[in-house]
Amino acid sequence: MKKLIPAYVRVPLLFAIVFAALEYFIDSGDKPAFIKFPMVSLFLGVFLFLLIAIEIVISAVDKVTYHLLTDEQKKQLAEAQSLPFTESKFYQGIMQKLTRSKDIEQEKDVMLDHDYDGIKELDNVLPPWWVGLFWACVVFAIIYLVRFHVVGDYTQAEEFLTEMAEKDKEVEEWKKTAPDQMNKDKVTLLTDAAALAEGKKIFESNCVACHRADAGGAIGPNLTDENWILGGGIKNVFNTVMEGGRPGKGMVAWKESIKPTEIQKVASYVLSLQGSNPKEPKATEPEAKPWVEEGAAKPATTTPVDSTKTEIVAPATK
Repeated sequence: MKKLIPAYVRVPLLFAIVFAALEYFIDSGDKPAFIKFPMVSLFLGVFLFLLIAIEIVISAVDKVTYHLLTDEQKKQLAEAQSLPFTESKFYQGIMQKLTRSKDIEQEKDVMLDHDYDGIKELDNVLPPWWVGLFWACVVFAIIYLVRFHVVGDYTQAEEFLTEMAEKDKEVEEWKKTAPDQMNKDKVTLLTDAAALAEGKKIFESNCVACHRADAGGAIGPNLTDENWILGGGIKNVFNTVMEGGRPGKGMVAWKESIKPTEIQKVASYVLSLQGSNPKEPKATEPEAKPWVEEGAAKPATTTPVDSTKTEIVAPATK
């Protein structure tokens, strides 16, 4: 018998709905649920098999039932199936409930007595869907008025700030597990107290064994003077901590145990100790050379005066 939705549409549609529901409700991370969980694939396979089997059984039952009909019943069935969908009893019933419209033959029942130059008016009722939507809007407006203008609930500005605070928390949580994108080319010197305080903690946890708590140098070099073995400045210090010092005898690379953004903080803290003059600093390494940041003003030089020469200045004339 003829169905409202053909089997070749109904089966894929039902299967797609169940598949989408499983993917939505099952948290499978970065992989689809039917790949990560074998039981989901098994369930989908069994479900698809049952759908096809049910359609086959229904089709067989329809054929047997059709052969049991009388000729008159078969004729009535053919006539009913030949009608377009908009003329079917199912469609007409739905439209009648939604609109409560009157047929042309029934217009006299809702015809008003007055007319305007031969134009008469029908007293049709409003469609139920329209009436229901209207009253739903009225109820919503009353609730909104009482909540936001009488009781004084949150304003749009407060809602915005609340949502922004929630998103900031989500960003901070994401940063805890997000891949660190800081590198030598992006790094900049940090000067705010919070970042330097965090850099100090990292320094005290990992660096004091070789550089002392005051960075005056022990096994490692003094970090408070202007002399650097592998170059000073935030980019060079960051790269040295990240990749390690001189091969064979320099500092180990810390990139495996400290995140790049944390290395930026400890490098900024180290540079903040420049000129701090620690007690009994370690002697300057032979390889170390004074470092001047590119673009920085160079100290002015003076020409020594030869005291053996006497300069004769001519008297000024008016």
